[in-house]
Amino acid sequence: MKDSDEPLFGEGSDPESEWGMIFDGAVNVYGNGIGEVLVTPKGTHIPFTARLQIDCTNNIAEYEACIMGIEEAIDMRIKKIYIYGDSTLVINQIKGKWETHHVGLIPYRDYARRLLTFFNKVELHHLPRDENRMADALATLSSMIKVSHPNRVPLISVYFLERPAYVFAAKVVFDDKPWFNDIKVFLQTQEYPPGESRQDKKTLRRLSCSFFLNGDVLYKRNFDAVLLRCVDRREADLLMHEIHEGAFGTHSSGYAMAKKALRADYYWLTMQADCYNHAKKCHKCQIYADKIHIPQSMLNVISSP
Repeated sequence: MKDSDEPLFGEGSDPESEWGMIFDGAVNVYGNGIGEVLVTPKGTHIPFTARLQIDCTNNIAEYEACIMGIEEAIDMRIKKIYIYGDSTLVINQIKGKWETHHVGLIPYRDYARRLLTFFNKVELHHLPRDENRMADALATLSSMIKVSHPNRVPLISVYFLERPAYVFAAKVVFDDKPWFNDIKVFLQTQEYPPGESRQDKKTLRRLSCSFFLNGDVLYKRNFDAVLLRCVDRREADLLMHEIHEGAFGTHSSGYAMAKKALRADYYWLTMQADCYNHAKKCHKCQIYADKIHIPQSMLNVISSP
């Protein structure tokens, strides 16, 4: 499974271009898989992965992943490559720093060294496991996918979603009505808005139990039985401005602003989030937020006579 839409062979034919290769193997209860990623000189990632149909240990899987990545690099006519892996044993055995005593690993080591002679420059480096997440994910994925026929695996497409999923289903309606209009109309006339579903009607009945209508003024019942006056967007903006930087404003934080509005017996649905956003947009708070403990004038030492 690979992604090579761009002209990789033309890019790899340059003998002076330096490429990178990251490999990893996975052995678990689901199966054995290997994964490697070739990094082009431009920083593009080219993934390769395979499922091993042989019984092997984790070290053998690491060797298989390394050798597969080297063979793919040779096919692309790459001459300079930097190889990274999180297996200290494989890296040091290929480099010759560690001796190989396991009989099953000696053929892998010799074959990997023979393949490296096709390159003009090769460097092998150990990579911490936390920094080898892409190759590890490919190896784990290949070990869990069931392959019915050789080289026939399901296509995995990765999409870019720039907005939350609920945004695509939400209907944006712009009107001049306040946020509590449906609740107020329901308390006045016991009628539902037109076109509402059964679930929406149930939600409206449940929400209306927490509100009290006195004439044309709607109140929210607080948990301590205090009635909070519901305000619309224009009144909420005036309240936030007065609380934050009005005549007695102290440039409080968003949390403190919301609490002050509640103590003043005002309420709107998004008051806490709105107060946070209002405090973040305050220009004076951005300038003087880190200097609240600095005295207004220089302090003078007063010593007793």
